[in-house]
Amino acid sequence: MNKEKRQEVFKQIMGNYPTGVTIVTTTTEDGTPVGLTVNSFASVSLDPLMLLWSIDHRVSSLKEFTEGGKFAVHVLAEEQRELCQTFASKHTDRFSTCNWALSPNGLPIIEGTFGVFECKTFKAIEAGDHTVLIGEVIDLQVDKEKDPMLYHRRVFGAIPKEFYNQKLPV
Repeated sequence: MNKEKRQEVFKQIMGNYPTGVTIVTTTTEDGTPVGLTVNSFASVSLDPLMLLWSIDHRVSSLKEFTEGGKFAVHVLAEEQRELCQTFASKHTDRFSTCNWALSPNGLPIIEGTFGVFECKTFKAIEAGDHTVLIGEVIDLQVDKEKDPMLYHRRVFGAIPKEFYNQKLPV
């Protein structure tokens, strides 16, 4: 299988792998908030609390995320599809479309999300055309009244309610 075909099959498989959806935020040197939609997100460690996400080298805010020393990962709530699309677009002032505030840690925190992890950068690892950022969680919050957004087959949505009523085998 040639390189282009392998890449196409890779995208088909990954596009059919259900994930949550996040927006990652930080600030520029002058304090301007920047952020983007990310679904390459995973937990790394419980002790200490660590997570990871990856950023494409072509993203205009790459330097802010790789050199800024801290970032916030927002796990989006199921009703935040429009916000997800805004932060995935080339829209220049993404923060004008949502309510947000700087946290005591100096990070832009978007209101209404399912959960937020504020992190200090532990390590940045170049991997192919992306950089993997590992963050140590320094603060976190969750809204237990909300449900997270799901991304599957290039569609955003809610976790089907019947999943909540299933009993797990013991």
